[in-house]
Amino acid sequence: MIQLRDVTKEFDGKRKVTALQGIDLDVARGEMAAIVGPSGSGKSTLLNLIGGLDRASSGRIEIDGAEIGGMPDDELTRLRRDKIGFIFQFFNLLPSLNCLENVSLPLHLRGWPRKQIQERAREVLELVQLGARVGHLPDELSGGERQRVAIARALAFYPPILLADEPTGNLDTATGQGILKLIHDVHERLRTTILIVTHDADVAGSCPRLIALRDARIVRDQRQ
Repeated sequence: MIQLRDVTKEFDGKRKVTALQGIDLDVARGEMAAIVGPSGSGKSTLLNLIGGLDRASSGRIEIDGAEIGGMPDDELTRLRRDKIGFIFQFFNLLPSLNCLENVSLPLHLRGWPRKQIQERAREVLELVQLGARVGHLPDELSGGERQRVAIARALAFYPPILLADEPTGNLDTATGQGILKLIHDVHERLRTTILIVTHDADVAGSCPRLIALRDARIVRDQRQ
């Protein structure tokens, strides 16, 4: 499902910074893995490259058999739209839209009919246990509920890949555990391929696979 070969990412500034170097990685369809490592080790950069939010300096990245390095921007945008859902530490919900409208956004971008959009948005809000909150605005929700809306939005088109960057990092411990359980439930129900960048030992320990980075390289890759 996801394959990286000798991937390097460098950032040019006053001095060149190598964020990732010589990364080789294979993630099978339906796998769930945590990506861990100290700050600056390249975790979020790796997720951004896999998600097509940034481009590698060298090497090869394939998503579901498609090599994305040389894709034109519009083709890469379609791949993200069709195959990848993103969950971020900060919820990135539009404050003027209610839960149903926030979750509906990626479906409007895909050109779905309005009735089908509403049905799917309600369906995924039920999946994240927010079926009774469809008309609420983000500032009327708790932090955990807002993250659930963000997860529902990421799942709206049932993407084969879900990328989560510190999904519990902005939440208290109890709420974070609830979000973690929800992500595991989604994995069990939909068999989505899930990668989670995290500093949380509980989150990392709950994943069947652990990928550890240090100094821009993968230093450990193990099944748990």
